Amino acid sequence: MLHKVLCVDDDPITLMLCKKVIERVNYTKEVDTAKNGEDAIAYFNQLKNNQEIPPELVLLDLNMPIMNGWELLDAYLELEFNLIFKETKFIVLSSTIDPSDIEKSKSYPMVIDFISKPITKEILAEIKL
Repeated sequence: MLHKVLCVDDDPITLMLCKKVIERVNYTKEVDTAKNGEDAIAYFNQLKNNQEIPPELVLLDLNMPIMNGWELLDAYLELEFNLIFKETKFIVLSSTIDPSDIEKSKSYPMVIDFISKPITKEILAEIKL
């Protein structure tokens, strides 16, 4: 069981579903959410400033307003969160099936997989951190 998972998505129904599925299968002790990349950056800044335990896993949507998933991944690297939160891994959880998006996700060292929405208990069972 993981200690903490962060779900980043602009759709409140997707966030609710993500949280419910994760809680139902006892995948983690805590599920946090962010509605866009900007909120996720604020979340990581708060963790850093308060020296809190980071999530082991971030489930990240790509298409969001304000700051999309790609912008979040770029900012995460630029702010060196990848050096601070070395154990945090990302899974892109998106409705897109564009092969170029899948390839692009592989260029980020913290991204371990690209999965199509929605998250299911079967998908969670297959995730290896």
